[in-house]
Amino acid sequence: MKNKKYRYLLLILPIGLTVLFAFTYNIGTPKLSTKIVFFDDFNGMRLDKSKWNAEVTGTHVNNELQAYVDSSATIFIAHGKDALGATNGALVLRPKITKGFKTKDGQVFDFISGRINTKDKFDFTYGTAEARIKLTDGPGLWPAWWILGKGGWPETGEIDIMEYVGEKDWASAAVHGPGYSGETPFVNRQYFTAGNDATQWHIYGVDWTPTTLNFKYDGKLMFRVNRTMAEHYGKWAFSNQKYLILNYALGGAYPIKLNGVNNPYNGMPQSTIDLIKSGKAKMLVDWVRVTKND
Repeated sequence: MKNKKYRYLLLILPIGLTVLFAFTYNIGTPKLSTKIVFFDDFNGMRLDKSKWNAEVTGTHVNNELQAYVDSSATIFIAHGKDALGATNGALVLRPKITKGFKTKDGQVFDFISGRINTKDKFDFTYGTAEARIKLTDGPGLWPAWWILGKGGWPETGEIDIMEYVGEKDWASAAVHGPGYSGETPFVNRQYFTAGNDATQWHIYGVDWTPTTLNFKYDGKLMFRVNRTMAEHYGKWAFSNQKYLILNYALGGAYPIKLNGVNNPYNGMPQSTIDLIKSGKAKMLVDWVRVTKND
């Protein structure tokens, strides 16, 4: 009887020690708490100008076809069925045809569109920036979600979380800085599975640390750029404050390199112009969020 009792004690003793060790270890392990430092789920009736600036075309880049305007025709909030699955509402950036539209500085465009940013309203250094986005299929459409530093480009750094040129099976992420800008060596595509392409809702994000940029689509790592990689080409340009940008460009340098279209517009075929004319070309944004670990 005594032997059985001792055998029982010897059996449960290791289990008890394991539980005690695990309990002690957990008590002593610090836990990171995540803090939301910026959030907009676009639940109002119009763009929240306390968080966002609507840009108006001045400098023109990349041979793009649109002028940016501050207008409810190109930047607005959709609700209900028009939000296409975004529960509390969705930001919509939508290009429109406006033949011969003239900007204040005398430039002429056949299209207007929307571009918003948080410059001087929300700027940050390091953290996780994410947005839930739904896109339209159409060659030459060029919506994007990105982060930019203040000052001269590319010295202050650009983080392209999501760029899309109208080919619904993929979207791309890229990094630009001094010595690695424009035709940057740091670019990567995410190819979507059938039935879950870029015309569906996806969360596009980046984890930005002092030494690394980890791009994640729907929570899964799709690309990584670190400081050592960047400094092979030039200065690491990601230790400064940056602001958020959402925009909807058309045609231009990036699309034409992929689709080769020259007519009727640079990088944009007639089928896409018809899509814009019908009002169906748009980017919907369910929410934008930036978090930091304490």
